[in-house]
Amino acid sequence: MTTDTLDSLRAVTLRWITDDPDAATRDELYRLLDRLPESHGELADRFAGRLVFGTAGLRGPVRAGPNGMNRAVVRAAAAGLSAWLHRQGVSGPVVVGYDARNGSAEFADETARVVTGTGRDALVLPRPLPTPVLAFAVRHLGAVAGVMVTASHNPPADNGYKVYLGKELGGASGAGAQIVSPVDTEIEAAIAGLGPLADIPLGDPGTVLDDSIVAEYLSAVASVIDRDDPKELTVVATPMHGVGGEVLVAAMERAGFAPPSLVPEQAAPDPAFPTVAFPNPEEPGAMDLLVGLADRSDADLAIALDPDADRCAVAVPDASGWRALRGDELGVLLADHLIRRGRRGVYATTIVSSQMLRAMCEARGVEYRETLTGFKWIVRADEDLAFGYEEAIGYCVAPDAVRDKDGVSAALLTCELAAGLKAALSSLSDRLDELAREFGVYRTDQLSVRVEDLREITDAMARLRADVPATLLDEPVTEYDDLAPDADVVTLRTASCRVVVRPSGTEPKLKAYLEVVEPVAEDDVPAARERAAAALQALRTEVSAALGL
Repeated sequence: MTTDTLDSLRAVTLRWITDDPDAATRDELYRLLDRLPESHGELADRFAGRLVFGTAGLRGPVRAGPNGMNRAVVRAAAAGLSAWLHRQGVSGPVVVGYDARNGSAEFADETARVVTGTGRDALVLPRPLPTPVLAFAVRHLGAVAGVMVTASHNPPADNGYKVYLGKELGGASGAGAQIVSPVDTEIEAAIAGLGPLADIPLGDPGTVLDDSIVAEYLSAVASVIDRDDPKELTVVATPMHGVGGEVLVAAMERAGFAPPSLVPEQAAPDPAFPTVAFPNPEEPGAMDLLVGLADRSDADLAIALDPDADRCAVAVPDASGWRALRGDELGVLLADHLIRRGRRGVYATTIVSSQMLRAMCEARGVEYRETLTGFKWIVRADEDLAFGYEEAIGYCVAPDAVRDKDGVSAALLTCELAAGLKAALSSLSDRLDELAREFGVYRTDQLSVRVEDLREITDAMARLRADVPATLLDEPVTEYDDLAPDADVVTLRTASCRVVVRPSGTEPKLKAYLEVVEPVAEDDVPAARERAAAALQALRTEVSAALGL
């Protein structure tokens, strides 16, 4: 590295420091400057770019500099959002919520002060709470927008910033839903056009709501459950060091179930997430403590919420121990349950989720929609949404209350289904077998390749488009769908399998979503599952070769 390179980096850092409103992060950068040239790599990474405001808002490590989550970046984001709202000519409050991660309460306070500094009311949730409570509050309070400070199931070092719109800006299907394009680019442009942060007026910390907003949320999600259905069920659960434990317990009691036993080591919020390597229920080992408690408790059901409680994972006992259901499995179970209960409306999932929901809706005469990946699209599938799910363990079971994925209400509906089956001497696993006999075994998996250079993903997608496989699993490819330029997604179908390939929207990964369908012959579901598993493994090998990764 040259002296000019160091001098340039030093100058950029000092300019940022002069506009940083936080003494702690200013000092953090001064310490890095004092360590130059040894700290060059770390400092250069912090100034490699600014966190970009996208449809998922902001997300990144809590640290000083433009490429991190800190008060300066949050102040700019809040000011950009406020400026965008002003340009839309709308009035009304902004609801602000936050989880228990490092910096969440501070970033929520910064957001509220920026909002009130523009003369608009800021309504702040009373304490660290699940993301679904914020999504509910935006609809329930008639707010113009909402901000949730959370990084969901990201690593402990991260935090983030999600934005929701009220009915006036989001429309009937998007009221209380996360933003979609072009709103993200418009807010990003407003952020880029800001002057010095010191010129942004700050107001008071807003109005802190009382716990009645939580009680109203609990009443709304508990109303999903039929009070007269069986409630006898032994449940263990974990909020995974997040903010969902207390709310889940209260929701189950409100719905008439016995309170679940929480994994004691993970029951209280802890931003360090000390018992899990990665606070995501889908990660290997993340549910080990939960399964251990389920074994000791002779439980019927084990439930894991992710740290902001917008996603729900479920494990069930079977002949070989406890098994975590795939997102597609729980998705079709909940859809089937609601259809059997007579809930009308549109049932929606994404292009990368299992096609079993489509088959079920066609057979039952229910409206079906398929969307691009992400809950922001699922909830906008139709104003008359009855249910939506994505394979990444996200479920919307109470769309009139929460127009987003909600792990708490999904857990309640799962408990209702499991309790009813238990009373009939059956189980979730048994119901899955019944559905397999009716529709066949739909087996899904994901091939995920992490890269160091994003050009590898571009090259792989180009190779796939230039040399489309003629066959998969010795069957001719009968459908080839390329969503470019609207979306970088390619779909291949044969008579018995489907492959959807797309770059990840949040990580440097290329993802291929695999599915095979195996009919059940002579009522032998286990044999069909074995054939499907073998076919899925063969499909994985073929797709990996086609992508050249």
